Amino acid sequence: MKAYCIQLDQAWEDKAANFAQAEALLKKASPDAGSLVVLPEMFPTGYSINTAATTKDEPAQTESFLSDLSRKHRCWVMAGNAEPRQDGMGANVSLTFNPDGEKVSGFTKLHPVPVYKEDLHYEKGKSIETFECNGFTVSPFICYDLRFPEVFRIAAIRGANLLVVIANWPEVRIQHWLTLLEARAIENQAYVIGVNRCGNDPNLPYPGRSAIFDPHGNCLGDAGGEESILLAELDLANVKQWREKFPALRDARKEFLNLDF
Repeated sequence: MKAYCIQLDQAWEDKAANFAQAEALLKKASPDAGSLVVLPEMFPTGYSINTAATTKDEPAQTESFLSDLSRKHRCWVMAGNAEPRQDGMGANVSLTFNPDGEKVSGFTKLHPVPVYKEDLHYEKGKSIETFECNGFTVSPFICYDLRFPEVFRIAAIRGANLLVVIANWPEVRIQHWLTLLEARAIENQAYVIGVNRCGNDPNLPYPGRSAIFDPHGNCLGDAGGEESILLAELDLANVKQWREKFPALRDARKEFLNLDF
């Protein structure tokens, strides 16, 4: 399966501009039918805690756009968005649509970031999710989730062999981003896709560096710092063969995943 990372310089709180740019980049990529296309966290607006702007007309507006995009290109499309919740709160979500334009996954970020006061405006997700895509079992995550290896391990034990992290990961900690993506691939014997934004918002600079790692931790591609499209081929047999040859996941002590702290 081919995976396309669409690394955007997101326009601040401007859904129309981000929709148009995503469409233009995807048209340029001309992805093969059945491919997986991934856009960054909160791609219609950038990483804003202004829920009045991010959740307006949602989820209908962005879900309609993503559904049309997936049907038009006959691809799987994963992208971040913000949705309204009760009491003025929002949810930072990862949405996936299949080539028929059907929504197959709606994952809510498990770890809103307190240092940016995200947790005061966006609810915590309550579940780890998986879905099937071209033979792969995919588990989506969002940005700060990457720092919590236990949730990735649970996904892998449930069968996930493709872990996808969408992000607005800032420049100041970019080495952590690359190191943790590689670590999640090695320890879970899975492909890991990380899609970050580039450019600047009113608060932070973002260096891009979207990347794809194979189950051995080899980097299959790094998008660099500019707006671009990163393409890599994912081989399901590679995951299966490595897990059979070196069955570390089988040896995981699952009883430790249910500890009371």
